[in-house]
Amino acid sequence: MLKLYANPLIRGFTTNPTLMRKAGITDYEAFARDMVASIPDRPISFEVFADEFDEMERQSARIAEWGDNVYVKIPVTNTRGESSAGLVRRLAQRGIKQNVTALMTLRQVEEVTTALAEGPAANISVFAGRIADTGVDPVPLLLQALAMMAPHPQLDLIWASPRELLNIVQADQIGCHIITVTGDILAKLALLGKDLDEYSLDTVKMFRRDALASGFGL
Repeated sequence: MLKLYANPLIRGFTTNPTLMRKAGITDYEAFARDMVASIPDRPISFEVFADEFDEMERQSARIAEWGDNVYVKIPVTNTRGESSAGLVRRLAQRGIKQNVTALMTLRQVEEVTTALAEGPAANISVFAGRIADTGVDPVPLLLQALAMMAPHPQLDLIWASPRELLNIVQADQIGCHIITVTGDILAKLALLGKDLDEYSLDTVKMFRRDALASGFGL
C-alpha cells in the first residue's frame, strides 16, 4: 500500500481479512492505524469481521474512528445469507462512510442503494470478476447499477475483483466510478495501446528464447 501510495493513478485503497491474513497481519487495529497515519489523504476501506449484525455495528463505529478518510466495509449479507441492509441504513444514518462489499445481483444493488440513499459518501462494490467467472458478462449489470445509483451522487460504484487489464478499459467505458486493481494487473498498464504485430513478434521471440535456454532438442 505504501509503495502504491506514491503512484498518482491510485486514488484510494481497500483491504479485507483474507488479504490481511495472506500478508501475515496479526494485529488488525495496529496495522490499520499505521496505514491511516501513513496515507491520510486518500480513502481506505477496512472490513468488519463479525457475523452478527450488532457486533458488526460495534466494530463499524470503532473502525470509523480511525480517520476521516476511513470507509467501513460491510458484507452485503452475513454468512447465513441474511441481508445487511438494515445495518447499512443505521450506519448511514449515523454518518458512517461505508463500502458495502461482495454484491453480485441487481436486487442487492437496489437494496443497498436504498439503504445508503440518505447517508454520507459511500461505495457499492460489485464483484464483476466473480460474476464473469460464472460465464456471465458483468457489464450490463454494472450499467444498470450505475443507473440505479445515479439519483444519489454521493454513492460510487466499484468494479471489484478484476481479472484482466481489459476490465480497466471496460470500467472506464461505462463510466464506473472506481475499479479495484491488483498488483499483477497494474504491472500490465504499459501494454495499453501496444501494437499487436509487435506484441505477436515479442511473443514468438519469447518462445524461441525459452526453448534455447531450456536446451530442448528433438
